Parts: sequence; structure tokens; C-alpha cells
Amino acid sequence: MKRLYPYLKPYLGRMTWGLIIKFTGTIMDLLLPWILSYLIDEIVPLRDMRLIIFWGVMMALCAVAALVTNVVANRMASWVAQHTTENIRHDLFQKISYLSCKQIDEYTIPSLEARLTTDTYNIHQLVGRMQRLGVRAPILLLGGILITLMLDWALALVLISLLPLIGILVYFVSKRGVPMYATLQKKVDAMVRTVRENASGVRVIRALSKGEYEKDRFKDVNSEVVYWEKKAGITMSLTNPMMNLLLNGGLTAVVVVGAWRVNYGLMQTGAILAFLTYFTIILNAMLSITRMFVMFSRGSASAQRIAEVLDTPEDLAETQEDAKPSLYHIEFDHVSFSYQKKESNVEDITFRLKRGETLGIIGATGSGKSTLMSLLMRLYDADSGGVFIDGRPIASIPAGELHRKFGVTFQNDVLFADTIYENIDFGRGLPEEQIRRAAECAQAMEFINGLEDGFQHKLTSRGTNLSGGQKQRLLVARALAGNPEILILDDSSSALDYRTDSLLRRALRENYRDTTTVIIAQRVSSILHADHILVIEEGREIGYGTHEQLLESCEVYREISHSQMGGAFT
Repeated sequence: MKRLYPYLKPYLGRMTWGLIIKFTGTIMDLLLPWILSYLIDEIVPLRDMRLIIFWGVMMALCAVAALVTNVVANRMASWVAQHTTENIRHDLFQKISYLSCKQIDEYTIPSLEARLTTDTYNIHQLVGRMQRLGVRAPILLLGGILITLMLDWALALVLISLLPLIGILVYFVSKRGVPMYATLQKKVDAMVRTVRENASGVRVIRALSKGEYEKDRFKDVNSEVVYWEKKAGITMSLTNPMMNLLLNGGLTAVVVVGAWRVNYGLMQTGAILAFLTYFTIILNAMLSITRMFVMFSRGSASAQRIAEVLDTPEDLAETQEDAKPSLYHIEFDHVSFSYQKKESNVEDITFRLKRGETLGIIGATGSGKSTLMSLLMRLYDADSGGVFIDGRPIASIPAGELHRKFGVTFQNDVLFADTIYENIDFGRGLPEEQIRRAAECAQAMEFINGLEDGFQHKLTSRGTNLSGGQKQRLLVARALAGNPEILILDDSSSALDYRTDSLLRRALRENYRDTTTVIIAQRVSSILHADHILVIEEGREIGYGTHEQLLESCEVYREISHSQMGGAFT
């Protein structure tokens, strides 16, 4: 909870005024029963209508003041909660945006989504409720006890005797409830992950008629959430009936003892009426405090989860290594890497590319092709070996400068719910001429011109209103639009026909001659004209050279080429 203080600090002045206003309103609430008692016991027996009216008006003024001050204070509390949560959500989103891929893998995307939504909502509730009830309930409780002591100490002792029992009850219930809410949030993470997978894979689910299977899978994770929410809710809700039992039992004792004392002339009727009202106020204050404990339990668990992300140390820190003279634009020097740090995903990979050269990478699914590009862009750090650009270790290049060198299409890339123009520009503010040139090179102008609104055509989320080939061409256009030094095309032509793929490669050679290009492909035809071709299998290099050299020296490449193109290029 300490991590929450910096976000509340800018609003301490507003919170202080809100608490003062809330305090004033609460005092007005406490005055009402006392005035009623005074009116019944002291004023009514005098039969003076002017005094009765005066004290009646005072009660009305106190009621109006309590109403107005509580409304104003609640609005101020909501404003503080809103802006505090907004700032937390902003910083959390910013932190998530700069987490390394390794850290995102550790947290998982569904968990980060839940922290950004459910957990920040719990913080909003916590900040708002603590301001609204955190002042009012304790003042009503303590103020009510003090006034009842002044009214009649004997009856007040009946109430005070219950407080240790209530304290013990709240302590043990909260001790069990807080860990349950932490577990509940983990179960919510699992449910979010399942929903996310179903939403993104809905076409596959329908195509394979796995709707019932996915319903059962969601039912399982949903049942887990329900179970833990019910368990935590039942545990925390024990406070309400138990406190009602204790306080109503105390109220019964007050009525019995009070009646006995009135009967013997030890206290007046108005005092016992006021005492019963204060007892009800104290009862409600205690119930409010228990609700605060429930909210605090959920909020503290969520605050801890948010703090874990915000306090995550920088993973890919910039180093101060010196550059070395080099003739090559890109160098991989005996690079090895493992995601789980158990067995290598890529091992001892070495290659060098001069500026403007093209490297083709081919291999079976899961052989480590995309991992090499993740290491080149420093989405992960290599476990051993070195990756260099223009002789500079990539760890010594600032992240912004490094990533501006690249234009990339990933294997599972994303189009956003925006216009075609904005999807290609991607917030970079590029000139329209540059965007059109990229679209033409990517062979996208043919279908863009066929749309009624052209570049202003609105795409749905993930570009589901386009064909696979159209999406890939837009993604290539996005990569080319920034005139990158290094172009990475990760399986970006799998949905293109051979003619379009050929035209794309020709346009790249003619218009981006100074751009060093890395093409990851499943088709030999996409890389056979590359200056260098890397063949990898299970993370190891099994062939490196030109198409002709590999046909002679690499059996795996020769088999792939023959199976795809027969004897056309062999």
C-alpha cells in the first residue's frame, strides 16, 4: 500500500478539505439524537412553543447540513479516486509497454490485462470508499460511544463490552480473507486468458467444431473463479451477521437495562431514546468498518499486484560497450539463446551481412527462425555470443535508436481498427507520398484503389474484413513506409500467390537497394535469389550459402527445394 502514496500525494490538499467537510457532516449527524433527547427531556416539559420550534429548526438545519456536506465530500472523494486511478492506469500501461518480452512472458498477457482493468478498479473502489467511510464510520463509532458515556455510563458499558469481541471477529476474518482475494485474482487471470484465446481463435474453433469443447473449458475456469469468489465472499461476509448478532444482542441488553433504570428514575425517557438512536448509529458504523475491511482486503491484494509490475526493474539495460570497425551491417557471432534457460532454442549461429544484402532463412516450424530476429531487434538478450549492427553491440544502442532502424512484419502481426492509411502510417506522421510509395512497392495499391474510400477504408480489429493476402501486403507496406535500414519479413508472403510474391521481391530490389533485408520464409521461391540463405534445424545451422551452393552442399535444403519446385531450380 506504500506504493499508493505517491499517487495520492498531489491530491492531499483536496482530500484534507474533503475530510474536513465529511467530519463536519458527521458531527451534524451525531448532534441530531442529542438535540432530540434535549428537546424531549428539557424543552417539551416547559410547553414553550417558541423553544420547541427553535430546536426543531436547529434539528432541520443539522439534517440539511449533514446532507449537503456528505454529498459534497462524497463528490470530492470520487474525484480523487477517479484521478488517482487514472494516473495509476496510465503509469501501469506505460510500464507494460516498456517491459521486455521476457518479462511479459513471465507475467503473461492475460495477467497484465487483469491488472490493468480489474485491479485498478479495485484500487478505485478502495480510494473512494476509504475517503467516504474512512472518516465517517470511525467518527460515528467513537463519537457515539463518547456521547453515550455522557448520557449514561452504565448503558455505555454494555456497548463497550462488545467491542473486544467485534475486534477479534474482524481480525480473524480479515486474516483468512486477504489471501483468498489474492488467489481469486490469479483465477481471474486464467479466465481472462481463456476468453482471450477463444476470441482470437474463434474461426479455428468454429471450423473444427470445437465450440462445445471450448464451452466446457471456459466452464472449468469460470467455476474456479466462482468457487474462490464465493469462498472469499462467504468468509468476509461472516462479519455482517456475526456483528449483527453481537450488536443486536447488545441493543436488547440496552433496552432491558435502560427500562430498568428509567423505572427506578436513574435516567429519563429522552435519554434512552437518544441512546437507542446512537446504538443504531454505532451499529451502522461498525458494519461500514467491516465493509471497509472487505474493500481493503481486495484493494490491498490488487495494489500488491500492480506494485509488482510498476517496481519491475529494467531488464534490457543499455551497456557502454565500444563499437569495433566492421565491413558488415549485421553480424551474428556464435549466438546461443534459450527461452526457459534449460535447452537452447538457437545455438552457435554465425552469419554476416553487408549493407543492402539479403538473407533468407528457411527451416521447419519451431526451428528458431523468428527467435533470431527477436535477438537482432533485442526483444531478448542472447545468452552467449554477440549481435552487432555496424560494429556496435546492439546492447549499447539506445532502444529508440535501435528500433528506428527496423521495418518489420512479424509472423503473427496485427492490424488495428482504423483506416488503411493510419495502419500504414502507425502514428509516425509520415508524408502521404511515402505511404503511397510503400503501398505500391508492397503490391497493395491494386486492392486499395478498388475500395470505394481507398486509403480511408476502415478496418475491423485485426483486419478481419480483409483477405490474408491483403493483410500481408498492408503489413509489408507498414514496414517499408519508414524507409528502414533493416527490413525483416517474417513469413510475410505465405498468403501471397507466386506472381504477387515475385513482384514484391522485384520491387524491393529496385526501390530499397540500400536496405539490408532478412526474409524468413517457408517457400524456397521467396528466398532463392537472396545473397545468402541460412538453413536451420532445431536451432542449429545446417547450411549457409547461395541457392546454388546449398543445392550442392545441404541435403535438407535440396529436399525442400525439390519437394516445392521439382526440378525447376535444382
